[in-house]
Amino acid sequence: MAVKIRLRRIGAKKAPFYRVVVADSRFPRDGRFIEEIGYYDPTKEPAVVKIDADKAKQWIATGAQPTDTVRVLLKKNNIL
Repeated sequence: MAVKIRLRRIGAKKAPFYRVVVADSRFPRDGRFIEEIGYYDPTKEPAVVKIDADKAKQWIATGAQPTDTVRVLLKKNNIL
C-alpha cells in the first residue's frame, strides 16, 4: 500500500479550501482517506496553513510520501 500525504479539496467553486490528509495513493483525490492531519486555506492573505507536526512526522517516519505541494507546505512550517 503506497501511502501519500496530499491535499483533499473541499469548498465551493472558485473558493478552494484544502484538507491535508493521509491516503492510499490508489484512492481518488477527494475519496477515502486514512487520517486528516491539517488544513490549507489559500484564499486568505496570507494563506492559512495548520498542520499537526507530530502526526505528519509520524506518518513520514512510517513511509508516507508527501506530494510536491504538501512538501512545500511542510517546509514552510519547518516540519520537514
